[in-house]
Amino acid sequence: MEINNKTRIYIDGANLYSSSRFFDWSFDYEKFYIWLYENFKTDKIYLFLGLVTENQSLYDSLEKIGYKIIFKKTLKSKGLIKGNCDAELVLNATNDIIRKDMDNIALVSSDGDFSCLLEFAKNEGKNIHVISPSKKLSFLIRRMNLKIIYLKDLKELLRKEKAPGRN
Repeated sequence: MEINNKTRIYIDGANLYSSSRFFDWSFDYEKFYIWLYENFKTDKIYLFLGLVTENQSLYDSLEKIGYKIIFKKTLKSKGLIKGNCDAELVLNATNDIIRKDMDNIALVSSDGDFSCLLEFAKNEGKNIHVISPSKKLSFLIRRMNLKIIYLKDLKELLRKEKAPGRN
């Protein structure tokens, strides 16, 4: 398969993770990577995550799959870990758009905070796809008339198979 180096995929890791917790099926990150790679013909698949040192084995497995992880330092406040990566995602994508490094952008998020990025990409003539982990895609994005794919529609492709002999 020929790789299209003019396509970038930006994944809001927190949005994907939090939405996948509410699926009635177990999400498979490896199958998702393969689906993105095959459908968008790119290996420029960026996953934005808050860095939690206890999750290093998870990060290693995601990088082994092929995700290019971009971390944000996290803070602990009142027992909660804070590490919103929205600004990093917008900054990286905007930089790629300004440098003319891409023609196609796919955003994996349901978060309306990214509508400004999508508007900028649209004004720059980029071909845009939104892959929504949640059925509750922000109205700010829905009203932009972009190509939208809902992960729930890919359930049969992206479901993690249970190990034999397990309930």
